Amino acid sequence: MRRQDMTTIFSNPGSTEVAFLVDLPDDLDFVLALHEGSVVGMASGWAIARREPAFVLLHTTAGLGNAVGAIATARVNRAPMVIVVGQQDRRHLALEPFLAGRLDGLAGEYPLDVLSPVRAQDVPSAVERAAHRARTDQGPVLVIVPMDDWEAPYDPADVSAAREVQASRSAPVDLDPLAALVASSGRTAILAGAGNDDAEGWRSLTSLAERLGAPVWQEPFGARAGFPQDHPLFAGHLPAERARAREVLEGIELLLVVGAAAIRQYPYAEGRLVPEGTRIAVITADPQEAYRSPADLAVIATPSVVVEALLNHPVLAAVSVPPHTQAVPALSAGPVAGHALHVAHLVAHHDALTATDVFRTLADVLPRHTVLVEESPSSRGLLQAMLPAREPLGFVSAAMGGLGFAMPASIGLKMAMPERPVVAVIGDGSAMYAIQSLWTAAREDIGVLCVVMANGGYAVMDRLAERVDGKPPWPSFPELSVGRVAEALGCRVVRVEDHTRLESTLAAAAERLDEPGGPLVVEVTVAQDSHFAP
Repeated sequence: MRRQDMTTIFSNPGSTEVAFLVDLPDDLDFVLALHEGSVVGMASGWAIARREPAFVLLHTTAGLGNAVGAIATARVNRAPMVIVVGQQDRRHLALEPFLAGRLDGLAGEYPLDVLSPVRAQDVPSAVERAAHRARTDQGPVLVIVPMDDWEAPYDPADVSAAREVQASRSAPVDLDPLAALVASSGRTAILAGAGNDDAEGWRSLTSLAERLGAPVWQEPFGARAGFPQDHPLFAGHLPAERARAREVLEGIELLLVVGAAAIRQYPYAEGRLVPEGTRIAVITADPQEAYRSPADLAVIATPSVVVEALLNHPVLAAVSVPPHTQAVPALSAGPVAGHALHVAHLVAHHDALTATDVFRTLADVLPRHTVLVEESPSSRGLLQAMLPAREPLGFVSAAMGGLGFAMPASIGLKMAMPERPVVAVIGDGSAMYAIQSLWTAAREDIGVLCVVMANGGYAVMDRLAERVDGKPPWPSFPELSVGRVAEALGCRVVRVEDHTRLESTLAAAAERLDEPGGPLVVEVTVAQDSHFAP
């Protein structure tokens, strides 16, 4: 664990892990969360921020089962982690004693791998192999360890893992086909994805977009931003519906997808994915993304390396776009984005607070380098338009779509990056899926700001029900108060119900984002949004 820089343990432990945990060395930090979903969510934030494996310890069937949804999110969000799962004593596993678990397939295909050491002496090597795989392929790896293994003698010379692994998906030797495809396309657009969300990726893709005069869209439902969203060439978030996507891409000869698959959708719809005549090229470090993309050409390599090589390729070196064409075409992302692009300039004259009011205030007060973590499904499009990611890791969300990620992930992100402000914007319904993570933030004095959009119901579900002209069976829950629960978990809470209080509270909170003092929960009563679009 020390050799792999995994000395922080995120856990909700049980009896099968006691032998490992008692009398931990002083240089190993134990971080307790009160539910396994929160454990993996925090580890995800930690791992995403550091781009290094986090160490997670879960308790046999119940622990792993509770964490499966979060593990699925970690896989899609490219969060590297080693998850050690406790198991009953191997000497009577054949009898399926109490707490024995059928663990190998419990998390399905979401782990990159599941390792079950044959001998107790193989456990350290299995952990090290898991760290190598998690780091190289950026995802979760499981190691199942029977409880008696921790008591077995260990010979340091008994090793079946590399001490160090250096892996690189450098640009392929032959980039001629991709360069020729880009050079031969009269009008190119770029679709940026989470796999391009680092400083090198942003810099190289910005240079390529400016060289080509290409509008840049963000992938639908992306985990992170892959391009500076305040750049003049940023065109918005590509619609997740086929008809709308074809509409905004009409006239594009080449769609260059960087750091994502082509192209994530939400509702099923008939018809082509892109307009007829539009070719697709994909650059991704994830082979599975490349394999499933309906692309004319896919390149598996680190996106920033490929894009930099493209910029220096002889075929493209002479390509330049006249200044008068270097502007985003008049493309529309649909009613939500179209509304949100100018809504920040409006002055509210209504009494009830709305998501627009909250996001406009946040846009005014948050520092440029803020890490914004989102889990407010009914107002996500509005949030993305009004609070653009302006630096790498400026936006983080759960690409899997399940709830319960943002609150613990924001805590893990802040733990790993105490120098950056971390703000989570969460619906009150979403908050209840992992609200127990706030106890850990209070216990560990993690200075994250949680802005809870309290609309008293599952607004996104209500809007979807309206689309099919149906009456939903689920009730609203106006009596629910995330703030009261947060107070019981040891957090500072401010409740906001009017414009003056909103502006003063968020302005004061923004000034203290870099100061110690534990988590702050701002519970804002808002009206339900009526303009949701997937």
